[in-house]
Amino acid sequence: QVQLVESGGTLVQAGGSLKLSCAASGRTFNNYDMAWFRQAPGKEREFVAAISWSGATTHYQDSVKGRFTISRDNAKNTVYLQMNSLKPEDTAVYYCAATSRLFGIRVLAAEYNYWGQGTQVTVSL
Repeated sequence: QVQLVESGGTLVQAGGSLKLSCAASGRTFNNYDMAWFRQAPGKEREFVAAISWSGATTHYQDSVKGRFTISRDNAKNTVYLQMNSLKPEDTAVYYCAATSRLFGIRVLAAEYNYWGQGTQVTVSL
């Protein structure tokens, strides 16, 4: 089992920046590829960004490329999401997720085994 706890969500103005953190506990952190997903009211959960177990490979949803950066610190068992140039459409609950590193980076929520409780990000005009 892996336990994930997100933090850092808050209200921010459009154009601002925010950094989310996800602290993992339980099994060896570097056995897992990690990802961030988000879910806005009335919408399905969507992929935002993912990072391989070593941090060498990343992948982003097109709408966040160039604005968001995913990173991880395996010594601290933590994955981060740096979000810049935030837009109102980025408003959502952001979830951290983990999956086995055996099969490469994945973008479907169904392929992730472990989830945090989510942290709310609200971007105002």
